Amino acid sequence: MTREGIRDNVSWQAHGFEFCGETPDGEMALPLLQTVKPDLLITDIRMPFMDGLQLSRIVRDRMPGTKIIILSGHDEFEYAQKAISLDVSEYLLKPVSVQDLHNVLRKVASELEQESSERRALQKLREQVEENRAALRERFLLKLVTGAASSAEAIEKSQALGIDLVARGFLVVVLRAEPSDPSMPFDYRVCQEFHQIVSGYVENNPDVFLLRKDMDELVLVMKGNSPEYLQEERDLLLTRIRREVEQARCKMIVGSGVPQKRITDICHSFIEAMDDVRAVTNGRASERFGDGFDRADLLKVDRSTVEDYLRLGSVGGFDPFFDAFVHPLGVSARRSPAVSSYIFTDIVLATAKFVDELGGDVDEVVPELEEVGTVPAGIESAELLRESARRVLLGALAFRDGRASHHYDEVIKQAQETMDRRYMDPELSLNDVAAQVNLSPCHFSAVFSQETGQTFKEYLTQIRIKKAKELLRTTTLKTFEICYQVGYNDPHYFSHVFRRNTGVTPREFRSQGQAA
Repeated sequence: MTREGIRDNVSWQAHGFEFCGETPDGEMALPLLQTVKPDLLITDIRMPFMDGLQLSRIVRDRMPGTKIIILSGHDEFEYAQKAISLDVSEYLLKPVSVQDLHNVLRKVASELEQESSERRALQKLREQVEENRAALRERFLLKLVTGAASSAEAIEKSQALGIDLVARGFLVVVLRAEPSDPSMPFDYRVCQEFHQIVSGYVENNPDVFLLRKDMDELVLVMKGNSPEYLQEERDLLLTRIRREVEQARCKMIVGSGVPQKRITDICHSFIEAMDDVRAVTNGRASERFGDGFDRADLLKVDRSTVEDYLRLGSVGGFDPFFDAFVHPLGVSARRSPAVSSYIFTDIVLATAKFVDELGGDVDEVVPELEEVGTVPAGIESAELLRESARRVLLGALAFRDGRASHHYDEVIKQAQETMDRRYMDPELSLNDVAAQVNLSPCHFSAVFSQETGQTFKEYLTQIRIKKAKELLRTTTLKTFEICYQVGYNDPHYFSHVFRRNTGVTPREFRSQGQAA
């Protein structure tokens, strides 16, 4: 009778619940619990066959997320003590009124919603971390093949990204997808299928790293203990991939570089692989060069002079630098489009590495890096090489010189990112953020105010009030719940700060939105 009274008289749906079953004892309850997996179990203690404490112990073990409310007519410490040890949500003494249950249901519903919200947030965070990790991995591999990272930096960053880069040799392969029929239009779905095929063969291979350079172009960085091993593994892998690609609606063009011994030389293997692909695409696969110059001329070019010019040079000194840089090349080499391609690629890679070392945005300062391997093919004359090099190098010099006048930009950016990320922490202080950017609290406070026009507290309050306004508009959370979510411990103080910054109380602000 008591069980039926609870079933029929409690307003389940009004408190966010759905009644999903009842049984006379714990033994009969177990199969029902395992089937429906409820969020909440309400059980008496004294029942035949299996009592409520035994049932709760089993449920806590098998379904740890289920909340438990225990009803008991025994006002004894022993029962309460056992219930506490089982981490039950509530322990209610009979007689229990409907109002008592309503009050408990509201509390449990709030706990369940909070836990659900935390799980969603955690899942979203995990997905974001994985997406960021994949993006960082791609960015790292791009820097690796373009020579924009030193060996020490490459090994350090690769370990953080779960990439084991240590090996005796490296080889780069470039794969490009093209329509089987040249007259066919570009098909994104075919490129996706091509990417899935290649990814399927290499994603579980610890010795091959995949970079999606372009929509239709993939780069494989292979590692191994000898050139012979690398070449054998490359041929075996390409045979398998080609066999499956032939069944798709595209053909695969392959370019392969020469095995290299050092991490910093991976870029040379990449350039060779890119040139192979261009050679096939342009119908000149039989010869990389063909302009009648001595390849030994390329070895005479001192690439360190580019780094020296980037660090010490001036805009007015570009022409003297460039003339000295290309002077060691023979006349025929200076006239060769292929040599121009390689020289320009070296300039782009050196510039990208320089900008990265200064902490700059390589994509923004050296956009040519994204097109390494394709842009140089359009440099058909020495004069065009000069103008292209001027554009890249002078852009880097402008960044270098401008950086000196914005010494604290990175400090402010890092500080703001820290506050944007941790605003919900009530313990976040100026000292914490100052330590994050390696400045003393007094120095940081002065710099932050000078650079932003706001004090640390004003900026942090601005973030918190902005987030509170968003939650008031988009959720049904109560004011005190929002208070805790935006970094305040005291709801009264939160309301005071909110009113001081907006002119209205949180409740009035929410009412304005509902009226609109």
